[in-house]
Amino acid sequence: MEHALLFMKRITVITVIFAAFTSYGQRDWEKVEITSEQLSEHIYVLFGSGGNIGLAIGEETAYVIDDQFGPLTDKILAHITSLTDKPVKWVLNTHWHGDHTGGNANMANQGATIIAHENVRKRMAAEQDRGGGRIVEPSPKEALPVITFNDKLTLHLDNGNDMHAMHVNDAHTDGDAYYYFPEDNVIHMGDNFFVGRYPYIDLNSGGDIDGLISNISMTLGIIDDKTKIIPGHGPVASKKELEDYLGVIKQLRTLVKNARKAGNTLEQTQQLGLSKPWDATHGQGFINAERIIEFIYKSADD
Repeated sequence: MEHALLFMKRITVITVIFAAFTSYGQRDWEKVEITSEQLSEHIYVLFGSGGNIGLAIGEETAYVIDDQFGPLTDKILAHITSLTDKPVKWVLNTHWHGDHTGGNANMANQGATIIAHENVRKRMAAEQDRGGGRIVEPSPKEALPVITFNDKLTLHLDNGNDMHAMHVNDAHTDGDAYYYFPEDNVIHMGDNFFVGRYPYIDLNSGGDIDGLISNISMTLGIIDDKTKIIPGHGPVASKKELEDYLGVIKQLRTLVKNARKAGNTLEQTQQLGLSKPWDATHGQGFINAERIIEFIYKSADD
């Protein structure tokens, strides 16, 4: 009986993963609406389907952080045009996943230069195993970043302000980067921050829970109570919300590590209900209780 239940459990998990992976091809892109929110004189965030887009408007050009999915490029550019007449000349990626880089080729073909951490280019240029039987083929040449950095990079925007690109510790992936606008007091954290959801630690892309905790702690050290935080997914957030997010992750990490140290297998640890206090607020999305326990169990240091 136990074997049968375990088999059914695994089939259910595989089905959920498959559904998530195949949803891209089933989406009705015509129904996606691009909206925006102004965060400062020069900075906006755009919402649609996929990762949140950062938009910095300069005197002569516009700078975009992430570009969601390819079928949405025309809608995204049309919305940007409603905010500024400056052309998009620079596109920066927070990491390699397709819901953040899917529009790269389209943006490049209309004249933008793509910038990202060097591991973003490496992963996009080669076949990637996303797990659950899903293989991602290499991206076309046009989609690849043509300028890469290994630690940090500063863009001196043509409005007189700066954008600091910072490669952070392996967390969501091994190519994560933050983009920080000190004069505007805005930071784009990419998928190191999911508002109202457990984090996604992409183990197949070098993700690591300890790196995530370190990155969030570092962020809290450089922002203040007035900083506008653009998360990878979800609404614009504050320092207090990021502090609360870190608290949940750290508590879960401690609980899972203690269970693992006590000799529990992954499956046994998942059955302990360790995440129950936060499942209603954080575990209703793509990353459920079982998956966050797995991420922590497999990547947390001893």
